[in-house]
Amino acid sequence: MGILSNFFNLDRYTILARVVIILLILPLHEFAHGWVAKKCGDDTAELSGRLSLNPITHMDPFGSILLLLTGFGWAKPVPINPNRMRHPRSGIVLTSLAGPFSNLLAAFVGIILLQVVVPIYYMYNNTLLGGIQLFLQGFSLVNISLALFNLIPIPPLDGSKVLMMLLPYRASMWFMQHQQILSIVLWVLILVGILSIPLSYLATWIWNFFVWATQWIGTLMNMVL
Repeated sequence: MGILSNFFNLDRYTILARVVIILLILPLHEFAHGWVAKKCGDDTAELSGRLSLNPITHMDPFGSILLLLTGFGWAKPVPINPNRMRHPRSGIVLTSLAGPFSNLLAAFVGIILLQVVVPIYYMYNNTLLGGIQLFLQGFSLVNISLALFNLIPIPPLDGSKVLMMLLPYRASMWFMQHQQILSIVLWVLILVGILSIPLSYLATWIWNFFVWATQWIGTLMNMVL
């Protein structure tokens, strides 16, 4: 009931932002994995028809519903075969980081657009512009949250694959052998809410950094207007 209650308390622009992320950004996240894997020599995603931005190709029903309700979710993982990569160790790291990076890039673009919209909104106080502002805020924040969530070094998230490649062989093997147990630990951490505080702190920091890095756009817009 708590999740549903929080969902129904959301404004329609945040809900719209989550729908757009399900239809556009989750496919982009998985496409980024497959595209970088191909650049590293592994064309498994392409051969399986997953090197696509078609949301139907990547959609996971449960992950999509969860994202809509909570802001966290996932798509079907793109198949990757490290044995086909020219340099498997570095290839896995780059491929794993590609998804979260695509989310951060989408968030950055959203904040750039926000820097353009906000001065116009304050000048004309238009309802439509206010809605676009709220949409871009929700869009950027969810993308930052998704990037950070996927970078958690616990299976099956992208960060776990990066960690396994950076650990010494024996530790990496232990990590691989205990993936199911570690995945259960991840779900417990999510349900208990322990992860929300550090993730919120990091998301706020990244948000503030992106705003700082793009504030010259807002300043320029104020000068032009």
